[in-house]
Amino acid sequence: MRFRRAWRHVGARSPTRTFRSLAEPNYRRYFLGHTCSIVGTWVQRIGQDWLVLELTGSAVALGGALLCQFLPVLLGGVWGGVVVDRLDTLRLLMSTQAASALTAAALAAFAISGTASLAVVYVLAAVLGVITVVDSPARQTFVAELVGAHDIVNAQALNSLVTSVGRLVGPALAGVVIATAGVGITFVINAVSFVAVLIGLVIIDRRTLRAAPPAGGGPVRAREGLRYIWRRPEMRTVVMLVAVVSVFGQNFRVVFPLLATDVFGGGAQAYGWMTATLGLGAVLGALLNAAVEGPVTSWRLVLACLMFGVTSLLVAVAPSLALALLAVAGLGMTNVVLNTLARALLLTDSSPEMRGRVMAVHTLVFLGGVPVGAPLIGVMCELWGARAGMGIAALACLLAAGAVLPGLRRSRTRGP
Repeated sequence: MRFRRAWRHVGARSPTRTFRSLAEPNYRRYFLGHTCSIVGTWVQRIGQDWLVLELTGSAVALGGALLCQFLPVLLGGVWGGVVVDRLDTLRLLMSTQAASALTAAALAAFAISGTASLAVVYVLAAVLGVITVVDSPARQTFVAELVGAHDIVNAQALNSLVTSVGRLVGPALAGVVIATAGVGITFVINAVSFVAVLIGLVIIDRRTLRAAPPAGGGPVRAREGLRYIWRRPEMRTVVMLVAVVSVFGQNFRVVFPLLATDVFGGGAQAYGWMTATLGLGAVLGALLNAAVEGPVTSWRLVLACLMFGVTSLLVAVAPSLALALLAVAGLGMTNVVLNTLARALLLTDSSPEMRGRVMAVHTLVFLGGVPVGAPLIGVMCELWGARAGMGIAALACLLAAGAVLPGLRRSRTRGP
């Protein structure tokens, strides 16, 4: 009954309101450029994973690449929020997007020339991770500057839609490119795609941005985001669930290649189909979130986490690729619903001057959990198989959702 009441606003959907944030000119410019860039990003992700497998054939090496990419977020994620709160967000995004383009171009040069090695991939992945420390919280807080408080949830859902479309189109495109032109061209595509987002940022009208006043201060302010979240029970619940899902549940790039090759007997094409199907489900989940009007609650987040755990378990036990793809679609849908609700809850519950640091903590657990989880899941898959790795991830998410239920009940009993 509690979960039905928590989800009752899902029925209040209005198709004409699903894309309402696009009525804001600045958000529309950002949205169009960001869409192109996200497709390129997913093309590179598949290309990088496949390059590592070509070089080593090892799941542990694949997990190591993800470790290098996301370890900087784990080590410096909180400080990224300080940078975002103290600097002009638009100029900061221009810098991080340009730096990401140069990183992709460098990886393309190594791959096409045949000089790429595992060490090169690791170093460039680490560079991209350093950029992400600032880029990720900057992109999240910039949404609030583009649309204002009343449309933050819708704009976050549309951002998730963009990511989901990229996850759908990018892997399929990457599979074709790798098979026909070689893995190096995937990095060229990503480098070129950043031109679109940079153009979108350049033409944004600064006069209509809703920027918060810059924060001052030194080292103490880096810890304020942690204190701010710790003192708010609902925020603590959000961060805890995101952390568990990040560490265990979202290591698709480690498990899916092994499921595709070792369990279902496919190759790059099967891996591309699995990732693309994950994106298709994510598109449906993002559209669902964008269409919902009403308050975002932690109960809906817990329900999404439970559903995510169930669909992960179905992927783990699927007897064939066809059935696995059906479960993967549900996995993508529940995953994007969960992540969108988490970001929306943190943004809407935080004050404007704290958003950068709050979203940096979110980035810390959302992306920083990968360096912990990717090698761990990789080792599990090598020891016990890909199905076992996926099943353990599913159980971890189900246990996390169950663990926060008593606290939510006490919070509901006490009232706001």
